Amino acid sequence: MSIENVFLNNIWYYALVGEQLKCGKVLAKTILNEPILFGRTLDGEVFALRDICPHRAIPLSCGRFDGHEVECSYHGWHFDKGGQCTKIPSLTDDQTLNLDLFRVKSYPVREVQGNIWIYMPVNSSINGSVNNPNNSEDEIRASELDIPEIIGFDKFATSQAIEIMNFPCHIDHAVVGLMDPAHVPFVHRAWWWRADPNLSEEIKAFDPSPYGFTMRRHQLLRSTFFYDLIGGNPEVEISFRLPGVRIERITTKQHTVCNMTTITPISENQTEVTTLFYTTLPWVKALKPILLPFVRTFLNQDRDMVVKQQIGLKSDPSLMLIKDADTQARWYYQLKAEFTRAHNENRPFENPVKERILRWRS
Repeated sequence: MSIENVFLNNIWYYALVGEQLKCGKVLAKTILNEPILFGRTLDGEVFALRDICPHRAIPLSCGRFDGHEVECSYHGWHFDKGGQCTKIPSLTDDQTLNLDLFRVKSYPVREVQGNIWIYMPVNSSINGSVNNPNNSEDEIRASELDIPEIIGFDKFATSQAIEIMNFPCHIDHAVVGLMDPAHVPFVHRAWWWRADPNLSEEIKAFDPSPYGFTMRRHQLLRSTFFYDLIGGNPEVEISFRLPGVRIERITTKQHTVCNMTTITPISENQTEVTTLFYTTLPWVKALKPILLPFVRTFLNQDRDMVVKQQIGLKSDPSLMLIKDADTQARWYYQLKAEFTRAHNENRPFENPVKERILRWRS
């Protein structure tokens, strides 16, 4: 089976911005075709359950949450933050039933730098029941994988600006489109980004990095309006890692700006793209209402290409990737294939990316 158009399991996915989930509240989302109910207890602890009651399949998000337990709206069954059933109101006092036999699938979740991540195991579609074990094995596997962090910022730092957008495509096309270096002068042509239509040769060095690759830090030969706002002589480093996390780090003598773009599959043809900005610039929050429309326009330009691409993909054409401009896309598919093989063969992941210089015109 081709690894293209296949979702990766047993890996951390970006779920949502932490501030979206208030204490004592729940929020329903779909990730990898799975209905997930995220919640935050009154104590501030985040949890995630499969959003389906194992009794009669009513979404738990249709019920009530008291800050500690979720109550199903159909028959009032109660489930704690770990998915364990704690109460079945229809039982009489003399009826005994082992409630340990009834549970909802729960997922490992972590909150890092103001972001909530969810670990999606390969058995994520199993219903909670007597045959469904707890998530202890998933927690062990999840703990073996680190969660992306923005280096240089406090562990508890939160982003200063956020933009969330839905792309009507499979995650693969969103990832490949956003890492594509050759589309910029054609898709993002604007006075504030790339007004010059002339192409120039780009030469960039790449190294393998955890579950992905990194474009080495280099000085920008061609600046833009936004880079100029950060300060003189900006240097850039860009990293990518599975399943779809791109971190761009821009540094000057005075300041640092990092943008993390996360790509989370909702379904086979819907993908959520979240861009978060972390920076030492003191004026970003004040100018956020002015700057975010530019970010939205930039992402919409990528989204428009994806929408047009879907027209051609309906005919199921063979897609051609060339060297060197499409090498990052090739690496992405190789990384996916190796991650899947390593898990299936119960062995450590071996990064297929090697140190390399890539050249293209852009």
